[in-house]
Amino acid sequence: MDALWPSFSDDQAMLYWSRGAFASQAELRDWLFDTDWPGQTWIAEPAEGGPALCRVVADTNSDQVCEIGYLTVLGCERQGIAKECVTGLIDHLFGSGQVRKIIADIDPRNDASNHLIKSLGFTQEAHLRDAMKTHIGWCDSLIWGLLAREWTG
Repeated sequence: MDALWPSFSDDQAMLYWSRGAFASQAELRDWLFDTDWPGQTWIAEPAEGGPALCRVVADTNSDQVCEIGYLTVLGCERQGIAKECVTGLIDHLFGSGQVRKIIADIDPRNDASNHLIKSLGFTQEAHLRDAMKTHIGWCDSLIWGLLAREWTG
């Protein structure tokens, strides 16, 4: 958790999330280890060991449809880490045979995240206006989808 703290407590890193930066490590710990959340979390570390580089999550919304999310640790952006981690997550989810579709809900202003998802073969399925009220006000959402049969890995 220590490696994730700088990112989750940074206003800019959390700008396009549904909530703002965490005020304390205790608050972040409670959120990360919320036993009521039905999703799964993976933390990526360097192969040679060391602190976390990226956090990826998957949450099954309905029958065989899974929503994913990710956060690259500050200082590790634009190095291909998120792409490698999200690719691994997609391989895992589709490889399980229990997921037929993966979706991502991204703020249209989050250029880096939208570019990543598009580069992985996701199709923009919707642009929802004023879809979510967050710490920065009402925000639009781009809904991206990827079907198992479209995944080329």
